[in-house]
Amino acid sequence: MSKKSLQILPAKTGYNEIAKQYKAMHNYLDEFEQDKLIPLLGDIAGLEVLDVGAGSGRLLNRLLKKGAKITALDSSKCMLKLIRPQIKDQLKEIKIGQAESLPFIDQSFDIVLAVFLIVHLKDPSVFLREAWRVLRPAGHLLITNVNQKKPVAVDIAQGRVAVESFYHRPSDISDQVVQAGFDIEKDFLIKEKEIWINQIILAKK
Repeated sequence: MSKKSLQILPAKTGYNEIAKQYKAMHNYLDEFEQDKLIPLLGDIAGLEVLDVGAGSGRLLNRLLKKGAKITALDSSKCMLKLIRPQIKDQLKEIKIGQAESLPFIDQSFDIVLAVFLIVHLKDPSVFLREAWRVLRPAGHLLITNVNQKKPVAVDIAQGRVAVESFYHRPSDISDQVVQAGFDIEKDFLIKEKEIWINQIILAKK
């Protein structure tokens, strides 16, 4: 199939189209974190956690095992439908919504988690302000910023599609986190053969 047939879709519709293929990539996606993500949260037993861009639930079971009370949010209904039933039953809430306009009242959560989300936001600062708003005082934000300069193509029955993505320099994301009002506690790069593949930031309100 030629490159001309590639369709670039916005995240909401794009992930509806590639939901099943994305779920099959869970192990591959783990490589971008190298087991360094969830341990940053420490003891989260009993804490209210919002997973923004929860998708098909790659991280949900790991958070549940640590005793968190989890709300899963994603813009894609098809992605959320792929969360395993036994995990769904343990979640506090599952919601369809946009990262730039979180459908929650102020100071609702102890932790906001956003993994593989920043890459799909043209202006991450809008989401970062929303994360600040829904976090309780001294709450934590944990985000990743993937080094992706062009959308990844996925073959589906209807053709070849890719979810729209945006490249953000790590320094720019760090600056935006601070500008949103957060204090950065951890900010580091995951590298593969000396090339950064992911940025992980833990910040406190």
